Amino acid sequence: MRVRAQPKDAGLRREPQAVPGVGYVLSATLRAMNTIKFVLLTVVALFVGSLVNGAIVSISGAIIPPPAGADFTTEAGLKASAALMEPKHFILPWLAHALGTLVGAFLASWWQPTRSLRAVLIIGVAFLVGGIMMVQMIPSPWWFIGADLGLAYLPMALGGRWLAGRIFGGSARN
Repeated sequence: MRVRAQPKDAGLRREPQAVPGVGYVLSATLRAMNTIKFVLLTVVALFVGSLVNGAIVSISGAIIPPPAGADFTTEAGLKASAALMEPKHFILPWLAHALGTLVGAFLASWWQPTRSLRAVLIIGVAFLVGGIMMVQMIPSPWWFIGADLGLAYLPMALGGRWLAGRIFGGSARN
């Protein structure tokens, strides 16, 4: 068997000659622009998800009326009327938390499919932190706290990513 002689620089790639420093500056600028775009789109998705959450919470009293004598308009009123609340009064708050997270994660995954997991986790964790703060401020039964913190935030965020991937042909699953 005959072995061919390899040139001295075999295996080394030669980069095209360019103006020194220009490629680096352009690359750094594009990275910065992509980072700014990522942050802005994630914040907008988080804001839209928060709007969905707030809209559902604000109409929940019209769909399932509060107990007689309960005032849900203030935090003090919520604390005072916590003992009067039945399980049906926790359905729409849980749905608001879950759908707000789902919509925010869906939009983030749709708008930036190549970075969707990072954006979705940011949104899920942001909503989870808000849920933990809500649980500390407003007394709730243990079953609602478990369902809210365990099912309404991170699972719904990943569900929003999955839904975007299903609707838009899998590009949002990267």
